Amino acid sequence: MTGPLILAIDQGTTSSRALLVGADGAISGLGQRPMTQYYPAPGWVEHDPGEIWQTTLDAIQDALAAAGREIRDVTAIGIANQRETVLLWDRVTGEPTGRAIVWQDRRTATDCEDLRAAGHEPAYHRMTGLTLDPYFSGTKLAWMLREDPGLRRRAEAGELAAGTIDSWLAWKLTGGKRHVTDYTNASRTLLFNIRRGRWDDALLEPLGIPGAVLPLPQPSSSMFGTTNEEVLGATSPICGIAGDQQAALFGQGCAPGQAKNTYGTGCFLLANSGGTTITSQGRLLTTIGAGASSSGPEYLLEGSVFVAGAAVQWLRDEVGIIKSSADIEALAASVPDTGGVTFVPAFTGLGAPDWDPFARGAILGLTRGTSKAHIARAALEAIALSSAELLHTMNADLPKAISELRVDGGAAGNNLLIQMQADLAGIPVVRPIETETTALGAAYLAGLGSGVWSSIDEVRSLWREDRRFEPSISDSERATRLGQWRRGVERTLRWAAES
Repeated sequence: MTGPLILAIDQGTTSSRALLVGADGAISGLGQRPMTQYYPAPGWVEHDPGEIWQTTLDAIQDALAAAGREIRDVTAIGIANQRETVLLWDRVTGEPTGRAIVWQDRRTATDCEDLRAAGHEPAYHRMTGLTLDPYFSGTKLAWMLREDPGLRRRAEAGELAAGTIDSWLAWKLTGGKRHVTDYTNASRTLLFNIRRGRWDDALLEPLGIPGAVLPLPQPSSSMFGTTNEEVLGATSPICGIAGDQQAALFGQGCAPGQAKNTYGTGCFLLANSGGTTITSQGRLLTTIGAGASSSGPEYLLEGSVFVAGAAVQWLRDEVGIIKSSADIEALAASVPDTGGVTFVPAFTGLGAPDWDPFARGAILGLTRGTSKAHIARAALEAIALSSAELLHTMNADLPKAISELRVDGGAAGNNLLIQMQADLAGIPVVRPIETETTALGAAYLAGLGSGVWSSIDEVRSLWREDRRFEPSISDSERATRLGQWRRGVERTLRWAAES
């Protein structure tokens, strides 16, 4: 392959990936390394920052080897990352102060309730577009500084740097020269005013977070720094950064009024609302998109499902009813329905529209005739039902209902799941030829920033349809199944709340 070559890093919850992308949008090399999950206490989830960095380096080398290329061939670098995971590190040594707290972590649920009781939620919602939930980075960072007074003193003295995973990777890639983030990641922290485009003291003060610890926020397609040759083996510009879900929306080429759903560890439904912020009546989030331009910011409406593919992993690793994640499709297809079983995989609480960090998972409707196939099918239906519920909630907020849903992520290749999604959403679901849209979004942003592509419209022209799934059930059946799902969800709410 000749011509420009973009290196896209996709640092996710369970693995680090790297892809090499050409000017035609084709992927020539891919590397992926798994990552350890740490669960030190119920509801706690952590990652090792050193492992994040090492697996990223290894994935880059694997991608280069697969393509038969070298790092000096790379024109520019783009980064997509798990968004709300946060860590602290020493500005001089670059050493982390401890593990990163992962977006799934629920340890600050009570802190969020306390902030809500003190009357802070309306201001946070107005300025950030978010709700007070442990999902977001701000309360995690506040917890770190509160639990270790020594860290607070060092943070206030400017000795520590804080950031989401994009900031950590940019710091490491540039040899500690750049402490940066982009607007999409910043907008997921509870600390960033999305209407003013900056960190806001009114958001920092209630959490006790010193502004000196935070990175410089920039547009998603801009110059974030140059890699250190001693670190990566060559100097390459980092020209694109976006949180994974905004990167996926960008990679799907979604214009205002279009939506995508990513099926990964969690499930994330995003719709582009253009330059207009929409205040959701259904407790969806308003967040910043990666497609900001000279004409102004881009805003999105988002619904978050915390457990999607993670439910399949649970059936594989903890329950043992499948040997590999790919086995679930055939097992679920071996029965015509769930046999009355409803599976609500609220392992780490519930996101939109319930926003309940104390909810816990449940399998309901079990009978003596329930088989592992029924449970497998109920797990897939849970992913589709939770996403369909979000889509219907989103349509109530948008000026025009979404007419088709573009899908991506690891589970998008599961035909049974995607047909379920079309049935339960009631609209066509479209899968692109290339489902690596998160990494492609990062590549496109880097390519725009480095001049490989000249416009967003040129990038959107690279998207190609693979298969379209049409709804095949009646409106009444759809309403019945969504109603049964809602009954199941309501039985999980507040399960782990303190009495």
